[in-house]
Amino acid sequence: MNYREIVQRIKSLSDPKAVEGMAKYGITPARAYGVSIPHLRSIARDVGRNHVLAGRLWKADFRETRILASMIEDPKLVTERQMENWVKEFRYWEICDQCCMNLFEKMPIAYKKCIEWSSRKEEFIKRAGFVLMARLAVSDKQADDRHFDQFFPLIEQESVDERNMVKKAVNWALRQIGKRNRELNRKAVDSARRIQKLKSKSARWIAADAIRELSSEAVQERIRVKHP
Repeated sequence: MNYREIVQRIKSLSDPKAVEGMAKYGITPARAYGVSIPHLRSIARDVGRNHVLAGRLWKADFRETRILASMIEDPKLVTERQMENWVKEFRYWEICDQCCMNLFEKMPIAYKKCIEWSSRKEEFIKRAGFVLMARLAVSDKQADDRHFDQFFPLIEQESVDERNMVKKAVNWALRQIGKRNRELNRKAVDSARRIQKLKSKSARWIAADAIRELSSEAVQERIRVKHP
């Protein structure tokens, strides 16, 4: 499937009502067709990995072409410079999260980017750092705990950021790390208790929500089953 055929297929699936609905959830691209993620995944499966097409789709600058670009891009051909160029153009949470999930978490330098991006000032670059932490906590099954230990100081440091898209990502990272195993659960709850003492409305929300979930019987039982 070539570029023109991909665009035509996207257009054939367009849904103006979906575009209107996305804005209610903070999905605010400059241009969009309103195509669902499952439909985009279907197109991506038909296309397969294609570095050249991914670059062209990203430059087209529609919500759907950019999400699709992240789905078909070849992680083996992506450079750190490309990652930086893409992340600088994040303007809403969906493209941030989709790129992290579909592509960035598969990169060998993903852990490095967690650290770098989580300390940046730009809202969606900082969010990307914490979304990557959360995604790696779920997907990198064989990772040693030390990879996640290094994130706790960053989570605590940035928990005072009051921006909604940042605080939700910080919370997400803390909760996902705390669900990996018993030891990280204990460390995540301890981290949340330190965060709870900070003089910040955002920090208090992050801490309360994380402690509630990580201390819940459901999470504790899941950890016991996985790590008896």
